[in-house]
Amino acid sequence: MNHLSLNCKGKLLSVEQPIVMAILNGTPDSFYDGGIPKTESEILKKVEKFIHEGATIIDIGAASTRPQACEVSIDEELKRALPIIESIQAHFPDVILSIDTYNSKVANEAVQAGVSIINDISGGTHDVQIFQIAKKYDCPIILMHHLGNMQTMHQQTHYDSILTDIFKFFVQQIHIAEKIGIKDVLIDVGFGFSKTIEQNYTLLKNLSFFMQLNKPILVGLSRKSMLYKLLNTTPEHALNATSIVNTIALQHGASILRVHDVKEAMECVEIYQQLT
Repeated sequence: MNHLSLNCKGKLLSVEQPIVMAILNGTPDSFYDGGIPKTESEILKKVEKFIHEGATIIDIGAASTRPQACEVSIDEELKRALPIIESIQAHFPDVILSIDTYNSKVANEAVQAGVSIINDISGGTHDVQIFQIAKKYDCPIILMHHLGNMQTMHQQTHYDSILTDIFKFFVQQIHIAEKIGIKDVLIDVGFGFSKTIEQNYTLLKNLSFFMQLNKPILVGLSRKSMLYKLLNTTPEHALNATSIVNTIALQHGASILRVHDVKEAMECVEIYQQLT
């Protein structure tokens, strides 16, 4: 694979071996919060736990993208995200932070506050200026696949050929990013976004197909509905299923596991590494 290291504000982050990205929700309506921290001390305690358990990246999200989530204004997203970023940066200056946003203004201010990776679930389609922000600050950008827009993406699931259609999406969006001059592009096939349960498993089974793009692959499978609906349970009881699919994803080329539960994800990585 090309791009085995990412330039995160001068820090080289290796993805030659799989790493774990921890989810830090700054939203009141996440589908699974694992106990959303309400105070600064709670946030810092959670981040400290993530780091201790082995997380390489902390991904901060301030606008829920679950189905039926209420749309959040850019000002509200910034109001939620910036204090979290600034606090973590002050107490854990060496940790690599990413911002989970599809708004260029949020990305811009987040990077200024200490974030070094932009994680855009719209794949650069919602606000094309987000590419300019990544270029301006020389930030890696994660491009996720979905169909439609932020309001319709959970209803649209039609593909002529799911693998080919998603592959073409990435070719197009990667071309835009690289033409602008972005050096580090990562991809996320978007499990749970614009996909039926069956389509999600087709993607998981064929994840290695996307290694042809020569970009690091991030997977976000943690406690998602493709797991708990299949097993007739709830997000709270989907940790074992998460570990299973994370291990499968690693075997099929995933470089980054984006998770709520760092310790268990690190165990998946360690076991996988014993097999390679």
